[in-house]
Amino acid sequence: MSTPPTPSGLGFGAAVIANLYTEVPEQQAHEAVSAAWERGIRYYDTAPHYGLGLSERRLGAALREHPREEYLISTKVGRRLEPSAAGGDDLAHGFAVPATHRRVWDFTEDGVRRTLDASLERLGLDRVDMVYLHDPDDHAEQAFREGYPALEKLRAEGVVGAIGAGMNQAGMLTRFVRDTDVDVVLCAGRYTLLDQSAATELLPAALAKGTSVVVGGAFNSGLLADPKPGATYNYTEAPTELLDRALRMKAVAERHGIGLRAAALAFCAAHPAVTSVLVGARSATEVHDSADQFATPVPEAFWQELRETGLLKEPA
Repeated sequence: MSTPPTPSGLGFGAAVIANLYTEVPEQQAHEAVSAAWERGIRYYDTAPHYGLGLSERRLGAALREHPREEYLISTKVGRRLEPSAAGGDDLAHGFAVPATHRRVWDFTEDGVRRTLDASLERLGLDRVDMVYLHDPDDHAEQAFREGYPALEKLRAEGVVGAIGAGMNQAGMLTRFVRDTDVDVVLCAGRYTLLDQSAATELLPAALAKGTSVVVGGAFNSGLLADPKPGATYNYTEAPTELLDRALRMKAVAERHGIGLRAAALAFCAAHPAVTSVLVGARSATEVHDSADQFATPVPEAFWQELRETGLLKEPA
């Protein structure tokens, strides 16, 4: 049995190039992926949910210029796309694209296979390196009983290399790590400078089991990227208490000669269970900035001051 692929370092989250909140021109999206490649990024994450397939189409087209064996790509199952004649746009789900399809929650074996087949077609690939069950929060029974075994079969057939689950919570991901044979989990927003809930059980369990952890949402949807009034935290306006904490962290970072974004990325990457940190970018400029921030050394004195001032409870 071959060793499942393991994502490493900085990864490219392809939700943003699928017109997340606002339109991203085709060429700009292509340039963002090209810039990621230029900066040595070799792990790319997408999903049918992102722009009703637009993310997969754009990512597949941009990566076609590069040797397939030189990069890892992951997509997701659980939200099957069905054609829709409803019209309008998809902004209710966060994407500035025409509502040509509707999402259907489906973690059955048939649904998993049909969803993956459609993803492969949009990507222009015959295989993907990793597949995640996407946000099965309200569908736990079906995800564990049907969706996960379907992924096991696909892995055994060689259609996918590694299998796992991707969620914005740590509790159910911990169950996946402990109770199944997943290779990797994607945890978004639950291991950051502002929220270390994944450190209680998920990360220790993954470390003990040898399961890779990919961290997404390092900036908690914006607050840690640029803390200011009106900044978002977990996709809604940040509470005053968290905004104040982020601003205090930013001040500490600046005293130590670094940016808060560099500290946020370094925090996520520092845990031994974490193999990769995903960052979304809508332009080549944003990609280069993220790569620069990720490569910035963060002095130990910065972490020490965060701990001494009570701004960081969980040691990095």
